Amino acid sequence: MKPVKFIVFVLMVITLQYCTGDQKGFTIYTIGDSTMADKGPGVFPEKGWCQDLAVYFVPGVKVINHAVNGRSTKSFIDEGRWQTVLDSLMPGDYVFIQFGHNDEKDYDTTRYTTPFGTYRDNLVRFVNETRAKGANPVLFTPIIRRNFNDEGILVPTHGDYPAAVRMVADSLEVAFIDHERLTQEWVVSLGDEASREYYLWTAPDDRYPEGRQDNTHLSLKGADAVARLALVEAIDRQLPFAGSINKEKI
Repeated sequence: MKPVKFIVFVLMVITLQYCTGDQKGFTIYTIGDSTMADKGPGVFPEKGWCQDLAVYFVPGVKVINHAVNGRSTKSFIDEGRWQTVLDSLMPGDYVFIQFGHNDEKDYDTTRYTTPFGTYRDNLVRFVNETRAKGANPVLFTPIIRRNFNDEGILVPTHGDYPAAVRMVADSLEVAFIDHERLTQEWVVSLGDEASREYYLWTAPDDRYPEGRQDNTHLSLKGADAVARLALVEAIDRQLPFAGSINKEKI
């Protein structure tokens, strides 16, 4: 192949990969709370849904999980954690943003935000500052709590916070995954009893003599299921990073 033709061929391949979403060599930064965060052996089998997210992507895509237990949009910013992520962003990177569980805690002024006030403002800040670095924000509603009432009906607990995320995603035209809806439909399909193994229900042991009946945090099995729900949705909706998901792993 002649040099000029070879150069044209290479440029065509690069252009095709870009247009079809087959992007490689970027980093996904995940910011959020304990439902996403990395967990140590001391809380086994608890796991955040972003903990092993990288295994579902093609080689060259890195996932750096900055989610931390107990954080809200407010405390994540106030503690300088957002600035750390922002300083690391490169053009073409992604930021997965999922808060809500701790923003709801109106008894704690260090974390509490109002859904259509400070919570919304903080989400807008994450989106705008991510874009200013040439990176790509992706908004997520918080995952559902396993909260069945006496009649066996799953009752949502997040109030207006998911609606605020949807409004920001719509008004700013942000890539969006409605994780609350996805996990709600999934937990309802499992039912009260069967869904327990996906959350942190554990038998008594030396560390936890009374066992655990935690309907917020995820087990190993639950975290992997929740991650796959998000990625299948990204593929179905043809979000920009979907071309770099290893579909054979889903």
